[in-house]
Amino acid sequence: DFPTPGILFKDIMPLLEDGQAFRVAIDGLARPFRNLRIDKVVGIDARGFLLAPAVAYLLGAGMAATRKKGKLPYEKIVQAHSLEYGESLLEMHIDSIKPGERVLVIDDVLATGGTVEAAIKLVERLGGKVVGLGFLIELPSLGGRKKLKKYKTRINSLIFY
Repeated sequence: DFPTPGILFKDIMPLLEDGQAFRVAIDGLARPFRNLRIDKVVGIDARGFLLAPAVAYLLGAGMAATRKKGKLPYEKIVQAHSLEYGESLLEMHIDSIKPGERVLVIDDVLATGGTVEAAIKLVERLGGKVVGLGFLIELPSLGGRKKLKKYKTRINSLIFY
């Protein structure tokens, strides 16, 4: 029942607190994308950008963030999206992605796909090409992967609930 009644929240903090488990997770998120010449790894607010910098480091890429409304100080673009428990807005700095950059988007959970779809749209609006999507956890019963098939990009999830 977090953040609202009926939602089964998956807490990743114990994994992040365990050095060995964290290393396995980051290696697992980066491995499928090592040969894709990634320029930027985009981490989605908030737990996706706990994972994205470490993945970017392993891939020799830069890191950018999509944030919830009101969290970025510079000029930004905004994208609305649906959550399994409501509506929200994601923002990204207008200079985070350069035209033609190859982008990997990382988040902690793939649920309905609304949040990651908003991040993809932000990257594309800035001229980037999303070549991969990585998730620590996927909830197949919520159908997010089906929603993302139209983007024709590699999708990798480490854990399925």
